[in-house]
Amino acid sequence: MDSLSLAPKQSQQYQHVLVMRHGDRIDELVDSWLSNATRPWDPPLVDAGCVRAFHTGAKLRTQLRFPIHRVFVSPFMRCIETASEVVSALCAIRGDSDALPRTDMPIDTSKIKVSIEYGISEMFNSMGIQTPPKDGEWGFNLPELELKLPAGTLDPEFEPVVKELPKWGETSSDAKARFGRLIHALADRYPSENLLFITHGSGLRATVWTFLNGTKVHKVEYCAYVELERQIILNDSNSIMAGKFGVVSQHGY
Repeated sequence: MDSLSLAPKQSQQYQHVLVMRHGDRIDELVDSWLSNATRPWDPPLVDAGCVRAFHTGAKLRTQLRFPIHRVFVSPFMRCIETASEVVSALCAIRGDSDALPRTDMPIDTSKIKVSIEYGISEMFNSMGIQTPPKDGEWGFNLPELELKLPAGTLDPEFEPVVKELPKWGETSSDAKARFGRLIHALADRYPSENLLFITHGSGLRATVWTFLNGTKVHKVEYCAYVELERQIILNDSNSIMAGKFGVVSQHGY
């Protein structure tokens, strides 16, 4: 086990981490979108993808055995929109999430903190992004993206682990290593909290490969997710011992 610092009265027996793929992206469902897109590398969700993401969040809120404390999001629009819906459902005050339109659902934004993290971006090669920008300018405007998240959920004190986008042309092995390092880094930073990463199919595949002995995943459904768990032990010296992550459940792949 690895030793980490932990604030007083913030220990818990297990830490849970979910890694989720985004919802239904428009370029895979609307043939004409790509030919007219100004940002073909950054497709948003279709309406059905937003609905799927919200219902996935509602399902997590009612069926998980533990609360989600923090959500980390890839800067790509499909992930930002997925996070907005999932977080809204997780923060819903009413238990009957299907009784009201998503936009009318009252939420308690004090429950969850959300942060955008470059380290869980899509795999930066032609397998992950078929139409990259010709000038190399990806055009992610973080302040504008943050405004798309539910008001009151953004963590203004968050310091990203990765300060810039990956370099174009990374190998699939590089991407797997990046995802694994990022999950460990943020889990170690917040050992007393349960985390949700909203990323891409490549991120979910990398997570399963990293934490399930090189297992390969071939098909990943929209809003599929994998659950990781590790034991956290608080010592008398107010430090903790963190066990190894293991995969405890899989949904949608």
